[in-house]
Amino acid sequence: MGISSRRTFLKASAAAAAATTVATRRINAAPLSLPIGLQLYSVRELLPKDFDGTLHQLAAAGYVEVEAAGYYDRTAAQFRQAMDQAGLRCISTHHPMGLLKLHLDEYIEYAHNLGLGYIVCPSPVRKDPAARGPLNLEDWRWVAGELNKIGEKVKAAGMTFGYHNHGPEFGSENGVVFYDELLRLTDPKLVIFEMDCGWVFAAGRNPVDYLSKTPERFPLLHVKDMAKEPGGQYHSVVLGRGAMDYKPVLRAATGLKHYFIEQEEFDMPIMGALKLDADYMRKLSL
Repeated sequence: MGISSRRTFLKASAAAAAATTVATRRINAAPLSLPIGLQLYSVRELLPKDFDGTLHQLAAAGYVEVEAAGYYDRTAAQFRQAMDQAGLRCISTHHPMGLLKLHLDEYIEYAHNLGLGYIVCPSPVRKDPAARGPLNLEDWRWVAGELNKIGEKVKAAGMTFGYHNHGPEFGSENGVVFYDELLRLTDPKLVIFEMDCGWVFAAGRNPVDYLSKTPERFPLLHVKDMAKEPGGQYHSVVLGRGAMDYKPVLRAATGLKHYFIEQEEFDMPIMGALKLDADYMRKLSL
């Protein structure tokens, strides 16, 4: 290659590299592309008063997907119609384990008629119903087995079953973290995990550690910000006003399919806070 050709080649290579760098920066700075979702527990005080109106307000605030937390005495057809009229999609629902064990078939039928993709368990029960106090390691291992059984039936119905954490899952016994045991003992083909990032953080853990190891097990996330009170307890706040940094969390969540904002406590009008939450996610760049 001649000197002039080499110079031309080097200039072209440098230009291409610069263009690639700019493009990469643009990709990394792009807002999170998934639809903005909400856990409807956030509006538990509003839905009983004005179900349809609340759903329309959520859509106006920027929400596209929701996760149910109760059906408010509506049939699946009525619930679905209300969602359709508001322009929302209900993706998932929550049912505690105690009720799942008693009413799984009817919950599956309702979810199927509603067109859900996921049924999620947000709370376990003890192996011995008469026992009191927090679950121990034996209980959590039993819970894992029950999750597999429920997951098998949900999968057979064409949906995906998952488990949602709070704080107790991150306790330990003899050096074994309960959440780690749930991940180890549940069958990935039958049970996925919906990580509530806020409660993981409040329990003193880093969501990134789990998401980085097995991102495929976490297709669902709860996005929640937490602020520490003077007494050391955490409470839920508007996104961006607490202690959490969601950029590394969402970068690590490479298996993510849906996320749901959840704000449990409010120091301002609920809908105003939820609009701020949606705006935060809309503007967030990774």
